[in-house]
Amino acid sequence: MLMLRRCLFAYIIIALLALLASYLTDRAANRPVTGNSWTTARRDSAHLLADPASIQDSALVAVLAAKTYGWRGHFAVHTWLVYKRRGDTHYTRYDVIGWRSSDLIRKDYAIADGYWYGARPHILVEHRGEAAEAMIPRLNAAVHSYPYPHTYHAWPRPNSNTFIAHIGRQVPQLELNMPANAIGKDYRSLTDPIGRPPSGKGIQLSLLGLLGINLGEQEGIEFNLLGMNLGINVSPLQGRLPFIGNLPADHHDP
Repeated sequence: MLMLRRCLFAYIIIALLALLASYLTDRAANRPVTGNSWTTARRDSAHLLADPASIQDSALVAVLAAKTYGWRGHFAVHTWLVYKRRGDTHYTRYDVIGWRSSDLIRKDYAIADGYWYGARPHILVEHRGEAAEAMIPRLNAAVHSYPYPHTYHAWPRPNSNTFIAHIGRQVPQLELNMPANAIGKDYRSLTDPIGRPPSGKGIQLSLLGLLGINLGEQEGIEFNLLGMNLGINVSPLQGRLPFIGNLPADHHDP
């Protein structure tokens, strides 16, 4: 019992330090968190993805993430899926958006690599060529098989990260490594507490995304307590911290 208390105390201390680090990082980067309206926040392209017309002969699949709007960005990121088929001169984007519609899965809601209400995005994973082309039908099937298309709660119930985690489970070829601060990625219903982690490779035990563990090729070993994820991956060596994400980060930006 004493050991359990010590572990819990250490977990809380690490979480508080990570939250402080997230706050200070946002301040240093001048990321707007208050005093700015979401209606005027920056949403133009961050120019991370190739011009689709310039790679018309190649398919592309990517997952992007950006800090959520306002003070919530100290805690979590928002993630979304982008792809283009071979021959397309435009990208298709899918997010789960928790406002303005009863159908929360939104197609082309925003620019494929656009700033997310003032927050610069980064690329979590990107595939091109035949491998990407082969994935797209499975990605579309995963989008349309999402079990919570009309349910959204920032925490602890299904949200935008739950959607992307579902896609990762259904399409392990995506090799998705969702950051530790993608709160909602570990949500599972009480009737389905055991399954694959968001990478689609490994095993996950999770009670409503509030208590659980991930063991996976991408996740390493990762514990979840109230949505605060803490863990380590050994190949490559990488820490997984609440509110901060993965260190070093899995950014595939140009």
